[in-house]
Amino acid sequence: MGLFEKLKQGLSKTKKALIGNVKTLFKGRKVDDALLDELEEILIMADVGPGASASITEALRERVRQGKISDTDELESALREEIRGILKQGHRVMCSGEKPYVILAVGVNGVGKTTTIGKLARRFTDHGFTVALAASDTFRAAAIEQLEIWAERAGAQIIKHRSGADPAAVAYDAVVSARSKGLDVVIIDTAGRLHTKSNLMEELKKIKRVVSREIPSAPHEVLLVLDATSGQNAINQARMFDEAVGVTGIALTKLDGTAKGGIVIAINKELDIPVKLIGVGEGVDDLQDFDAKSFVDALFE
Repeated sequence: MGLFEKLKQGLSKTKKALIGNVKTLFKGRKVDDALLDELEEILIMADVGPGASASITEALRERVRQGKISDTDELESALREEIRGILKQGHRVMCSGEKPYVILAVGVNGVGKTTTIGKLARRFTDHGFTVALAASDTFRAAAIEQLEIWAERAGAQIIKHRSGADPAAVAYDAVVSARSKGLDVVIIDTAGRLHTKSNLMEELKKIKRVVSREIPSAPHEVLLVLDATSGQNAINQARMFDEAVGVTGIALTKLDGTAKGGIVIAINKELDIPVKLIGVGEGVDDLQDFDAKSFVDALFE
């Protein structure tokens, strides 16, 4: 199965909740304010978010007023254009420039952070890059072992300390070791427990400071991993992590298990942070680069 087919399959629940309901709504209807009001409700229910939903429907109303839309076929085509217009096309997560290329992965527990790191590491090693994984989530009992398993699968090295060690010390050792060995990429796993939110954020800031002292341009990517099934809560998480460590890109996991894929649109509208990776299945190849055009095509086709 090709990447686009996997994407279509992964977005099937979202397509049913969003585009399926839109097509049902449009059947046999004339384009008027009542229809557009109902369309806005469908968008909100599909986790497109109130801000993005209002923006999309207002743009469609303006097109109707200007006589550019006269029937529901034209309305559907315009809806597709408006959604595509909101989606930002971020640069891919890729090894470039200075070595080692340092990726700081952040996010709350349970979002699939370690799995995303493992799949990303495998992608790099498959393309001939050398990778080190830093086990800086030293507080969750199984986190280090889980990362070790992924390192073995990906053919990556792992830098770890004992459970409960200083996370910043692990990150520091990983960067120093990778540089001395001439490795291409370092991916740093971090804790994500929310019950000590302020402590967590201070810890992440410390990791970032320590890495930056060793390599001034690092981390080159601060990748926030979000669970698509959490819907609008993902927006709040993104704001919180961005304030603390300056998120440069988002990896949105578990899109295949939810009808809330509209959150991609909400994230793009409400946050100035591009979605760079999406998870549309369990396999290593199911972590895909986010492509705005392909995403919209998979929803509408």
